[in-house]
This record gives sequence, structure tokens and C-alpha cells, in this order.
Amino acid sequence: MQRRFIDYLIISLKGIAMGAADVVPGVSGGTIAFISGIYEELITSINNVNLSLLRTFKKNGISAAWKQLNGNFLSALFVGIIISILSLSKGIKWLLENEPILLWSFFFGLVVASILFVGKQITKWNIASVFGFVAGAFVAFYVTTLPTLGANSSGWFLFLAGALAICAMILPGISGAFILVLLGAYEPILEALNNRDFKMIFIFACGAIVGILSFSKLLKWLFKSHHNLTLAILTGFIFGSLNKIWPWKEPLSWRTNSKGIEVPFLEQSVSPFSFDNDNQFLLAIALMVVGFLTILILEKLGSKTND
Repeated sequence: MQRRFIDYLIISLKGIAMGAADVVPGVSGGTIAFISGIYEELITSINNVNLSLLRTFKKNGISAAWKQLNGNFLSALFVGIIISILSLSKGIKWLLENEPILLWSFFFGLVVASILFVGKQITKWNIASVFGFVAGAFVAFYVTTLPTLGANSSGWFLFLAGALAICAMILPGISGAFILVLLGAYEPILEALNNRDFKMIFIFACGAIVGILSFSKLLKWLFKSHHNLTLAILTGFIFGSLNKIWPWKEPLSWRTNSKGIEVPFLEQSVSPFSFDNDNQFLLAIALMVVGFLTILILEKLGSKTND
């Protein structure tokens, strides 16, 4: 596929959107990749990292290996993701702590639109597809109700957390950041990014590389062999995850984080009318609409890129 500079710039912008989503617990960068039309190319390109690529490098040199890897696409995408994560991590953390309702409202609208987009890719609904959708929704909803573990920053744990989180990050509907929250690794990783702790970042990245190279092969096989069923399960995942990103939450219990600050341990979704701030309610609804429209724009960009 011949691409121009503007095409790679758009891919980097999609990477920036993926990175922003991955920083937020409850939103999946895989969802952004899917709706922007680059998901299957991403999975296929990751699967190109194998022994065949090494043989091509030895036999034909770096240029041939880079082409086989689809290196231009991957580098443009990951540059966008890295720029986004490094530049937005502090802002996202501030919003999560100070304006959670507004932040979650934007992402709630984004994910609702994602359900419609991913669901319409299913060409045939049957008993298996319906069952896959229900099962995916149940699993995702159950995951959102689990209590979080205490923070852990040991090397082996961060490696394992990176492997598990990256698997979730490339699945539409399952948030890698939320998996980190459940494991107790979200705060250590966010602090490592903000403080430029390259040792912790490197250990986490190594785990992520191992995880993504292993899991992408399974995903490629599922899309090739059970396309509709896989899409139905992913749609269910996204639908079930809505509970996590519902903007209005009420803490059920509390825990003390690594800084000695009390934070919610378990939360439940409640009605927005349980809160007294009418102005914030209207702004939250507006941000839901903005999030919804963002998906429509990304979909248009994705369809133009595919054309």
C-alpha cells in the first residue's frame, strides 16, 4: 500500500487518540484503533514480528525486513501513542482527580458510539453471535465490579502487569489502564511516566512487548476463522464496560493509596440527579455528545484511509 506523508500524519493522530484512551482506566486504545479503520492492519503488522522477519533481514537486508514488518505504519502509529501518553498523562491524572464526571462523560459518549460502530461490522447475527455478545458483556461488566489491589512496584510484577495490560489495550472494549488499576500497577506506572523513571518504564515495556507478540497471534486467528463471533464478543466487551465509565459514581468503600491519600476502593453507578450541580450536568451531557461525534469523525477518517 502506497502512502503519502499526510497518510502517516493521520496514522500518528490516530495513535495520539489511542494513547489518550489508554491512559484512562475504562477506555480501550483498541476501540480507537478499530473505529479509525486500522485495527486489523495493526494486528497483522504485529504478527509480522517472527522468525520469518529475521530470515528476511539476514537474506535481503534491513530495507526488505522493514517493508515486511510494515515498519512505516507501526512507527507512525507508535510515535503518536508515545507522544500522547507522555504529554497527556499529567493532564489526564489531574482530570481524574479534579473533574472525573466531565472526563468520564466525554469517554462515555465515545464508547456508546463505539458500540454502534463495532456492532454494525457484524454481517450476520445468529445464536452464536448473540451468545458471544452476552458473554462478552457479562465478563466485561464483572471485571468492572472487581475491587482493586494495593499498589505494587516490584520488577517482576510490573513485567507481568505490562503483559496483561497490553493484551487488554489491543482488545476493543477492555481497558488496559483499568486492568492496571485492578492489579494495583496503575499509580506506579503513571508516576513513572510523570517522573521519567526509565527503569520502571523499560521493565513494563518489556512485559508489554512479550504480551502483545503472543496475544496478537490469537487475535489474528480469531478474526480470520471466526470473524462475526469475534466482533460480537468485542461488541459485548464494549457494552459491558459502560458500567466502569458511567460518570456518576458513589464510593462504597475506601482505601489508602501509596501517598497516604484515601481513594475509592469500590464504587457503584448512581443517577446523575443524586448530584446537585445542574451546570455540571449540562456540561457533562454536552461532553457526551462531543465524545459521540468524535467517533463519527474518526470513522470518516478511517473510511477515507481505507479507500
